[in-house]
Amino acid sequence: MEIILVQTIVNGLMVGMIYVLMAIGFTMVFGIMRIVNFAHGEFYMAGAFLFAILYGSNNLPFFISVLLAVGATALLGLLMERIVFRKFRGNELNGMIASVGVALILQNSALLLWGSSARTVPPVISGVLSVGGIVFPWSRLVVIIGAIVAVVSLNLLIGHTRIGRAMRAVAQDAEIAQVQGIRVDIIFPVAFVLGVSLAAFAGVLMAPVLSVSPFIGLAPTLKAFVIVVIGGLGSVPGAVAGGLLIGLIESFAGTFVSASLSEILQFLVVIAVVLLRPQGLLGRKEREA
Repeated sequence: MEIILVQTIVNGLMVGMIYVLMAIGFTMVFGIMRIVNFAHGEFYMAGAFLFAILYGSNNLPFFISVLLAVGATALLGLLMERIVFRKFRGNELNGMIASVGVALILQNSALLLWGSSARTVPPVISGVLSVGGIVFPWSRLVVIIGAIVAVVSLNLLIGHTRIGRAMRAVAQDAEIAQVQGIRVDIIFPVAFVLGVSLAAFAGVLMAPVLSVSPFIGLAPTLKAFVIVVIGGLGSVPGAVAGGLLIGLIESFAGTFVSASLSEILQFLVVIAVVLLRPQGLLGRKEREA
């Protein structure tokens, strides 16, 4: 029983950390640009697909494949920000509708380029780590470690660099930040590319664990949306707490009860949070007019 419990926690942490990466990128774009980006999962899909082609099909070294996959997806995000999302900054409804259009374009582009067949990617480290009779697959530990490194790096960037302080100022009030001399026209694309890069990196980490296809983006987008509602729109600590909570609920319910109950529990949590704390667990209350 103890072994099953520990392995369930590890599975929950793995899934939860991927949700954390997705939710941080999602909430960062919303917090700074005021855009609910429903194309977020398609950038996850693009990162996973590029990694599958570079590392899985062409046998490029792992770290080079990661850099190329995330870098190419970041450039795609910059292009989308320039062409589409820049026009809808601050316009939540139109921005959301535009993001659905971008999601469909990216998904169908992937279908045209790579077909509908699912691809598998070999694990970065095969085998298992055995500790006290408890077995941890290295493929899952790599996901957890990679996600933690990404979150810590982002935290250092936001908390201890000039660009990070500027992003926090714009998230609090873009107009006041601009009056203080912060170039918001630079901060917006930086935030969008960072959010997209986190989604692409999550896709890269999950590619060896799950099969890759043009349709894998929808589920993580919906999870990211649920998590930022639980944690609080625009709150990075809330995204971390919400991602881990949903990951553990999903793992425990899936192991001990059923996957269907897992989905029900997640949405019961969302409903409870919305009723009891509309701004989310760690979100800020909107100022009343």
